[in-house]
Amino acid sequence: MPRRLRRRYARNWERDESLRSLLRDLPAYWNSRPLSRSLTFALIGAKLYHQFMPRFPAGQTLLVDADDTLWENNIYFERAIAAFIGFLDHKEHSPAEVRQALNAVERENILKRGYGLSSFTHSLIECFERLSPGPVTEEKRERVRSFARSISEQEIELLPGVKETLAELGRRHHLILMTKGNQAEQVDKLARSGLAAHFAAVEIVEEKDPSAYRAVIARHELAPHTSWMIGNSPKSDINPALAAGLHAVFLFHKDTWVLEHAEVSAAPEGQHLIELDGFARLSEVF
Repeated sequence: MPRRLRRRYARNWERDESLRSLLRDLPAYWNSRPLSRSLTFALIGAKLYHQFMPRFPAGQTLLVDADDTLWENNIYFERAIAAFIGFLDHKEHSPAEVRQALNAVERENILKRGYGLSSFTHSLIECFERLSPGPVTEEKRERVRSFARSISEQEIELLPGVKETLAELGRRHHLILMTKGNQAEQVDKLARSGLAAHFAAVEIVEEKDPSAYRAVIARHELAPHTSWMIGNSPKSDINPALAAGLHAVFLFHKDTWVLEHAEVSAAPEGQHLIELDGFARLSEVF
């Protein structure tokens, strides 16, 4: 059994005969199915994870991220960026190099202007001005601005299972929305999502770092041993929440913003870290 799975299921190892039996039968499992060993381990790992994943009692506090956890967000930025790169049509820099330059400009602007469409628009224009091989006219700037404006025109697209699962979780647990970004933009998206009624409170912070989580814990008088952060970003949702003493649920999203990528930290002693592949799976845990 892979070391990672052995560690994950160590608490069940000695007392659960079905688990020991399944692993003893691995050679027969491989021989009877035309699967590679790595894929076999993955399938068995998923089966065991579902079988032994705990169901936590009612009364948990669930801090829930918004963008790319409840609704699609980054895909619209990616489309705007693709349109921007196509419009720039740089003859010396590849699209990947232009994207790297834009990422660098975005990092700079986040420090000065925070998150949101206004900051993103400034980043597009600054990147265009730095890389444009020809004169930068106001007409061209307005075209660049239009790529960012297209994002605000998007309807809110909830991710699969979000509406039903939130309603179910809200009957058993205490839900708080915790997101970062521009205050007005996030409030508007929540209102348009139709999900506001599910949350007892809303926290919109400038940055999701351990100090922001500790402030929320103190403000709502949360008990860390029954409080969780749920989201798709290792950088903002998982690692700092764990550092602040919360449990965490990492919901994988294939289009998570590149500036939110990071290695997922291991859960400290006494804390839980659960990884799920969809919002609806939360009802299996909570």
